[in-house]
Amino acid sequence: MAGTTIAFGAVLIVLGVAGYAGSGGVSYTALIPAAFGIVLAALGALARNEGMRKHAMHGAVLVGLLGFLGSARGLLQLPALMSGGEVARPTAVIAQSVMAILMLLFVVLCVRSFINARVRRSN
Repeated sequence: MAGTTIAFGAVLIVLGVAGYAGSGGVSYTALIPAAFGIVLAALGALARNEGMRKHAMHGAVLVGLLGFLGSARGLLQLPALMSGGEVARPTAVIAQSVMAILMLLFVVLCVRSFINARVRRSN
């Protein structure tokens, strides 16, 4: 799961940098996904150490949950954008929606991994 965490971190970094470039380099808040990505990648690297794995992965799932909760607002505005309606910042809505979906998928994968680890330990 450490490799998966690093991969999700890398994708979020790319999303943040692309969002920043898409804003013409004027919106520093577009880099928020990149900040979450850096934290996830660092926690994934820590999780490669057997002694730190459990703590690092629990920290990573917490970061994932906070990232989902912070970006879920974009999902609420996405239907209006897709139906041709007006939203204040369309690029931000897309970036927030992508981040929310990625973070939700990451949290689900982590929870599934935690459950599998517990089942393996009990056997």
